[in-house]
Amino acid sequence: MKQHTVLDSPYGPLTLVAEDGTLCGLYMAGQRHRPPEETFGARDDRPFGAAEEQLEAYFKGELKEFTLELRLNGTPFQRTVWRQLRRIPYGETRSYGQLADALGNPGASRAVGLANGKNPVGIIVPCHRVVGANGSLTGYGGGLQRKQRLLDFEGAAALF
Repeated sequence: MKQHTVLDSPYGPLTLVAEDGTLCGLYMAGQRHRPPEETFGARDDRPFGAAEEQLEAYFKGELKEFTLELRLNGTPFQRTVWRQLRRIPYGETRSYGQLADALGNPGASRAVGLANGKNPVGIIVPCHRVVGANGSLTGYGGGLQRKQRLLDFEGAAALF
């Protein structure tokens, strides 16, 4: 059973989705690959207390690492990439190629990019910390302007 809520944030409204009480989605307004609203379930704020608290602390600059339980629905490869994203420290970036190398598959940077773009739990699974090989901003489901704002907020500098 799915439920959702909508939170205000410095980056616009965020829709949080839970499946059987576990966070499985965090979507920005206008986000690419955002599922249709009717798949989010009924509006219910109850399952989102911990997520709201941690997001609020993050936006205040008080939280650098999320500790929420997540249900990441995707292919085995996507879930592997999303786990790797959670290892990128606050304030740092990685390239798609670096992530592919870390997964033991240096030729998979394009596949890593595709999996990154399908991340269902933005911000908490920090796909915004992935940049191009030369440190440039590349695609972001929430838009490049939001990506730049998130990186600036975290004080992220490319590590190249």
